[in-house]
Amino acid sequence: MLDTSARLLRLLSLLQTPRAWPGSELAERLGVSGRTVRNDIDRLRELGYPVDATRGSAGGYRLGAGAAMPPLLLDDEEAVAVTIALRTAARGAVPGTEETSLRALAKLEQVLPSRLRRRVRTLQAYTVAVPADQPAPAVSADVLTTLVAACRDRERLRFDYLDHAGVPTRRIVEPHRAVNWGRRWYLVAWDVEREDWRTFRIDRIRPRTPTGPRFAPREVPGGDFAAYVSGRVSSAAWRHYARVTVHAPATAVIERINPAVGTVEAIDADSCTLVTGADTVRALAVHLGMLDFDFDVTEPPELVTHLRRLADRYNRSTPAPH
Repeated sequence: MLDTSARLLRLLSLLQTPRAWPGSELAERLGVSGRTVRNDIDRLRELGYPVDATRGSAGGYRLGAGAAMPPLLLDDEEAVAVTIALRTAARGAVPGTEETSLRALAKLEQVLPSRLRRRVRTLQAYTVAVPADQPAPAVSADVLTTLVAACRDRERLRFDYLDHAGVPTRRIVEPHRAVNWGRRWYLVAWDVEREDWRTFRIDRIRPRTPTGPRFAPREVPGGDFAAYVSGRVSSAAWRHYARVTVHAPATAVIERINPAVGTVEAIDADSCTLVTGADTVRALAVHLGMLDFDFDVTEPPELVTHLRRLADRYNRSTPAPH
């Protein structure tokens, strides 16, 4: 049987998992009686841990939210994961959180066991982050927190927004998800006045308070918020579009196409249509060549001309065998 202090720590570790624990199961895990479990729960409450209790078949004990942040117990893998995440945040993943992340990181590293500290320092010493080719747009931690809270609480948002041309607009939306794609953050929301889904860059949002009434959640087109954002963001940035007939089954082409690169529609069992785009016709030609399937292109004319030029160049580079 564990002594009282060790047993309390073990009990606290169990309660920090996101589930309700029946008293009988806790007693079995700790090797004690149900009465001892109840006494230990009372001790944790006296130490400031808000342990909630519910009755019924689905009831039990769980750790609730309190007025103050109680100490947390982390296993080895959790401690390493949190340390890595804090280091990433301290490098400016979300501008405005660097100093806070460094303070939390210092506290965590101070109490790490030597075996874990060595693992963390090894990761730090032998991993290198490649600097971004251009600065990431600054996203306010306060704004991000406000937006995700509105998503969680299903409350309408009012905010000022700068579109891609820098024109200010005022929006009323039903926010559903904040999506991180590359170095940017996006809000996926239902635009109330336009009655359609919209994607907003969070660094261009200035929320207005208070938030509005609650709303019923909607199903985003395709059911996948990440795919929706990647498709909308990439297509909005394309300067050149192409509609290509690929002589291969749609399923085979889909395996080689990222949702951010294009969409595939089956024509028959052996061919499909690929709608894709890129910032340059050269990039488009590269994407099509990497499919490794035969294809027909009729538009845009710039792409057709470029592909013919490439074909002539490749033909000249491979003399016919003697």
